Amino acid sequence: MKLDENGQITVELLLLIGFLIIMIITIVNIVDKENELNIAMAAARDGAYEGINTNGLAIYSKESYDNYTKDLDKANIMNRKNIKIINISKTEKGLDGLNKTRIQIKVYLTSPNVKTKKEKDSLGDRVNYNIRKSITKSFKTENISNKLYNPAFSKKYSFTTADVEWI
Repeated sequence: MKLDENGQITVELLLLIGFLIIMIITIVNIVDKENELNIAMAAARDGAYEGINTNGLAIYSKESYDNYTKDLDKANIMNRKNIKIINISKTEKGLDGLNKTRIQIKVYLTSPNVKTKKEKDSLGDRVNYNIRKSITKSFKTENISNKLYNPAFSKKYSFTTADVEWI
């Protein structure tokens, strides 16, 4: 009779340890996935701020500067703007071709100085580019994306950007 009691305790202990291991693995997987998404959204915010600050400081690549000075509709872009980020949101769009969850990031901006559609499109493209670039740098995935970092990748996600909405 004593043998049965000792065996019962061992079986219960093994079941309890097995259950705890399964719970720990599940929790770690969920936390890891959420952590990756939090890192990406923090990188997106940094990229958006870099995009609007680049404009605020009037820093342009040679190619962009040449394009803006030749196009009279875009010449106003080179002036300093007061751009504010209203919101950065994310939307899950299902799985992509690489079996990664596709996340679309959308930025909402406002500025009293940005008036024409060409200005808004150019400035919005710069912000979106910097968002994707910042995400790829955060996960060190520059080598698996294209020149425009579209899409930007992490282990479990692929990130794209929607057109900036001006409020």
